[in-house]
Amino acid sequence: MDDLKYVFSYLKSYRKDLILAIILVCVECMFEIIIPLLMTDLIDVGVPARDWGFLMRQGGLMVGCAVLALITGLMYARFAAKTANGLGAQLRLAQYKKMQEYDFQNLDHFSVPSLVTRMTTDVTVMQNAVNAGLRPLARSPIMLFMGIGLAFMINSSLALIFVITAPVLGVILALIVHKIGPLYNKQQAAIDHVNGRVQEDLTAIRAIKAFVREDFETEQFDEVNDRLASASLETFRNAVLNQPAFQATMYITVVCIMWFGGRMILAGSMTVGDLTAFLSYVLQVMNSVMLISNVFLMLTRSLASARRIREMLEEKPALDNPAQPVTEVKDGQIDFENVSFKYTEKAQKPALSHVNLHIPAGATVGVIGGTGSAKTTLVQLIPRLYDATEGTVKVGGRDVRDYDMAALRDAVGIVLQKNLLFSGTIRENLLWGNQEADDDAIWTACRTACADEFLNRMPEGLDTDLGQGGVNVSGGQKQRLCIARTLLKHPKVLIFDDSTSAVDTATEEKIRTGLAALTDVTKIIIAQRVTSVMKADFIIILEDGQVHAVGTHQELLQSDSIYQEIYDSQMKGDEEDGRTA
Repeated sequence: MDDLKYVFSYLKSYRKDLILAIILVCVECMFEIIIPLLMTDLIDVGVPARDWGFLMRQGGLMVGCAVLALITGLMYARFAAKTANGLGAQLRLAQYKKMQEYDFQNLDHFSVPSLVTRMTTDVTVMQNAVNAGLRPLARSPIMLFMGIGLAFMINSSLALIFVITAPVLGVILALIVHKIGPLYNKQQAAIDHVNGRVQEDLTAIRAIKAFVREDFETEQFDEVNDRLASASLETFRNAVLNQPAFQATMYITVVCIMWFGGRMILAGSMTVGDLTAFLSYVLQVMNSVMLISNVFLMLTRSLASARRIREMLEEKPALDNPAQPVTEVKDGQIDFENVSFKYTEKAQKPALSHVNLHIPAGATVGVIGGTGSAKTTLVQLIPRLYDATEGTVKVGGRDVRDYDMAALRDAVGIVLQKNLLFSGTIRENLLWGNQEADDDAIWTACRTACADEFLNRMPEGLDTDLGQGGVNVSGGQKQRLCIARTLLKHPKVLIFDDSTSAVDTATEEKIRTGLAALTDVTKIIIAQRVTSVMKADFIIILEDGQVHAVGTHQELLQSDSIYQEIYDSQMKGDEEDGRTA
């Protein structure tokens, strides 16, 4: 229940609407409870006396109470809907804000499909709990206690039937709730898997088409979809037992009341009007108990969603700003002092092990190595996307943990291995690098990144719409736009994580020439091609998470076997291609 209290704490902004909704439900109950009392006099007094005036008066009062109950019910629906949708909006906003605070380590903890489910399906469950559950939760206790009280007032002997039926209904409810609680958790996990499969297939739809794997992917989706269907079927198969069990108990109760009540009427100890009113209150009480049971079932499902939402909102960012952060990075000097790094504490082997490096400000450094040698991991420690497990990473002569993270990341521009553009125009995407950049600054960055070559051919230039994820440009064009976007930051450290792999060698040479003019910027180039790093001031060779060798192209070509092997394999391939051509 603590999870529900935590989630419902986001109702603070809508407390007034919530209170008004509850008051209106209470007023509606009062009008409905009065109707059977009016009906008692109508049957016992008006009908035997054939007093049409009294009948019309009592009937009018009953109609008036029904109309007023209808009006208050409609007003309740308005405030309840505002409360429920307001809660959903507040939860989604809080989750989105929290997600923006996450560091890479937090994002490793939650899968993307799980985050999507928590912000959509789980929030919808909480909305439905308020919208559909508030009315019976407020109404049912009033109807229950007042109905039982009035039933005892009419005939205390007949009302003892409640003493027998109430424990039966309570046991049924407890058994059902106990059974389906874990099943709702299983169902939400199955929804995560379906979302994950849909997201993966939509992301890779072009590869699926290219490899003609539609049937295979359909089978994979069918498998997770069947698991969700099975989990849902098992859950609701148990949940729906609530309705027939309660209806059976209610009808047995009504039959017993009719039997014993009829005998009392024949004995003269009870009137027809009293029995009619008594039955009305019995139905109200039983319906109230049934509604309470439905609320408990709804809350049982809500508990699973509330727990998942709370987990996301209470997740603490893995990285914190220091108490007195440094807000300015002096220069682009970078030092790794005996740095080791593990992605998780349980990892048996570190991704980086005992790395010691010194990169002077303004230097151009190449980083090369085989797949899985931790090249990307190395550079992610510089802007403090992760913290070193051991040792110290310094930028500008200071530990990166001393800096304000926003200031550090502004000073370190990184062009990621996976290029990502957002929906919108080219201009809007480039302004991510610097919101204040004018057209001259944008075109200067585009010329350095060789993006002007294709931008000049576009009919709308910088205002060309890229579509979702930049689908209107090629892979090489994406890379050049991402480079231009990063250049607009005017960083003191510029990291290229294999960011020119999709451009041709001639264009890559132009980009390197343009970057060489940035003498006050430290440039770190991760590459698979030797030609991308040959002209660097020095080259770092990583192997299995360790620094294997450091030197210039000529030094490594003469002394390092790994570099010689890479160079020979690539250059020999180029020479053979040239002869073949």
